[in-house]
Amino acid sequence: MPPLLSLPQDIRAGHWIFHPVLPNDVAGRAVLSQAPGGLALHHPDRRFQPAAGLMERIQAIAQNVSDIAIKVDQILRNSLLNGKAAEGRRDQCEVPRDPKYPDCAGKVEWMRARWTSDPCYAFFGVDGTECSFLIYLSEVEWFCPPLPWRNRTAALPSPPPLPRVQAAFRSDLARLLELIGTGKESLSFMKKRIRHLAQQWLRAARRLKQKLKGQQRDQKHILIHIGFLTEESGDVFSPRVLKGGPLGEMVQWADILAALFLLGHSLRVTVSLKELQSHLGVPPGRGNCPLTNPLPFDLIYTDYHGLQQMKQHMGLSFKKYRCRVRVIDTFGTEPAYNHEEYATLRGYRTNWGYWNLQPTQFMTMFPHTPDNSFMGFVSEELNKTERQFIKSNKVSSMAVVYGKEASIWKGKEKFLAILNKYMEIHGTVYYETQRPPEVPAFVKNHGLLPQHEFQQLLRKAKLFIGFGFPYEGPAPLEAIANGCVFLQARFDPPHSSLNHEFFRGKPTSREVSSQHPYAEDFIGKPHVWTVDYNNSEEFEAAIKTIMRTQVDPYLPYEYTCEGMLERIHAYIQHQDFCTTSSPPLPPKAKSPAMQSPPSPLALSPNATHLVWSPSASRDPHAWPPVDSLQVWVSETRHACTETCRRRGLVCEPTFFRFLNKKEVFLQLSITCDSTEYEMNHLYPAVAENVHECYLQKEPLLFSCAGYNTKYRRLCPCRDYRKGQVALCRDCL
Repeated sequence: MPPLLSLPQDIRAGHWIFHPVLPNDVAGRAVLSQAPGGLALHHPDRRFQPAAGLMERIQAIAQNVSDIAIKVDQILRNSLLNGKAAEGRRDQCEVPRDPKYPDCAGKVEWMRARWTSDPCYAFFGVDGTECSFLIYLSEVEWFCPPLPWRNRTAALPSPPPLPRVQAAFRSDLARLLELIGTGKESLSFMKKRIRHLAQQWLRAARRLKQKLKGQQRDQKHILIHIGFLTEESGDVFSPRVLKGGPLGEMVQWADILAALFLLGHSLRVTVSLKELQSHLGVPPGRGNCPLTNPLPFDLIYTDYHGLQQMKQHMGLSFKKYRCRVRVIDTFGTEPAYNHEEYATLRGYRTNWGYWNLQPTQFMTMFPHTPDNSFMGFVSEELNKTERQFIKSNKVSSMAVVYGKEASIWKGKEKFLAILNKYMEIHGTVYYETQRPPEVPAFVKNHGLLPQHEFQQLLRKAKLFIGFGFPYEGPAPLEAIANGCVFLQARFDPPHSSLNHEFFRGKPTSREVSSQHPYAEDFIGKPHVWTVDYNNSEEFEAAIKTIMRTQVDPYLPYEYTCEGMLERIHAYIQHQDFCTTSSPPLPPKAKSPAMQSPPSPLALSPNATHLVWSPSASRDPHAWPPVDSLQVWVSETRHACTETCRRRGLVCEPTFFRFLNKKEVFLQLSITCDSTEYEMNHLYPAVAENVHECYLQKEPLLFSCAGYNTKYRRLCPCRDYRKGQVALCRDCL
């Protein structure tokens, strides 16, 4: 039997009325009518006449259906009203006036005009309405207050953080070689170097593990982005690897990768912009929006090219996370060039500076800029058998010239002629078969040698001679480690950005007194001879003396695998630029220094300098430890770098905050008729002739570098471990 009634399934358009007595339509059929004005629904069998009891049941069912339809209608009407109200809110949002968000109105104005300039805004839901601007500026960025009508989950107490995974020293480098990847000659070079030094790295890791005696170390998630190898930066290095191009940067990056990996940290390695964007979580677009998620890395090691790429693609997140960045910077960045406003006002602006980072976030190849951190690299160590073999097989009349490019040899005929009177000269100049290099006929040129063959050449040679370029590369240390004497030119006047094209535009005013200042200052004779090449007699006398001088292979501890592991371990454990608060800004009173806390310093027993007072409190987490501090006053022509070096110490910029007080001048018996806070990278300092004292207004400008004949500077010096200038005696 067919169903009695065929009720429609969709009753959302209105409510249905069941008629107890079914009327006829124009065709004489029974219908259910929709009120108001609905279509007729036909009863399937008009001939069937239901009984009275059944009729009551049908009426009850119809009434229930009607009640349900009414309730559904009410729900939908309320929903429609709410939707229209919400849409009205989206169209009628007003820019809030909240003193806690002073930039909100200006940012909304910018969004009105420019929201289509980058697809990333649409990615985050911006659609041109006022409310979408405010939602974005309050929930994605942080320039506006949250909108009260937005659905936000009630703030729940954050669960306690999970315990950090502990870093464990690794005993195999195979996984690192996989992480580095393939596809570039530069990557192949780095992997070859890591394989070649693998056993030395592993032995060094075991020794450091024993030295640390089970010290707890959190495993860090680290991104290594080698920006200069990306296609977007031009990658001029990879094509030149096989043609004698500069390899110092790749030597350093290979060693950084090995050290971070062996220390047990979790690494990601990128050499492409696309990979960088993927790892960071960059939204689609042109880089104006913040990252889609919190940064998943504790630390990022990159270079200036990578730093620029990160700034271009991270939006506001770059400012938020830049404290986690470490910049590998061969020649160093001094504070005067790093501070954007100061560099612009005082003429220190270059293509590479003005990042407003903490200066110690820049990490150099040699310890020439104490304002930066010394990263370094490693040279191969010799065992006892190798050292004895070298001593027995040195050829006292054999010299190797430092320089793989033919241009380095041009104009050096005079030196070469003198050298050729006493020694057989060998070169490693790159050349193509059809075009031999332009070097004198008496030079035995081996062409570009693989690293192990170059090492064998150095192990036989007595002399490794530089002709002034390249500056500060790794090769002289490798030569000295293989028992060579390094002979180099003294520069008079010193080379700098003021007088030499190579340094022009680099963010440093450092004066380079020789081709390799580290070798001159930290190693010296008998391993390193620095002479005036313009004085033929001095040059010739040096060669004669070197031929008679016996030297053993020598490698400073800081350039061994263990030394580099020790240094990077200390940086990761103690350098924190995200939570360390800057010193408070000076008060605005007439004599601001008088309101500062008393000095924690005291006069040394011999009354020549200041030290940390025995009665002053000590922060157990301070690094370097304050007990290593000594405060000295410079001469007018000396920077703090030189002032500390002359006392067998090193300048420590993190200690400047303890010197930046008027009381310190008084403790050093310096008369101050006036004391002013100003923004100057030479302060704190005194102009003694007029008894004017100056304190530093901007902490980012505390600088070991720089001098002026007008001032004597207050210099924070510290001791250092033998062979490890980056660390004080108690820094481990």
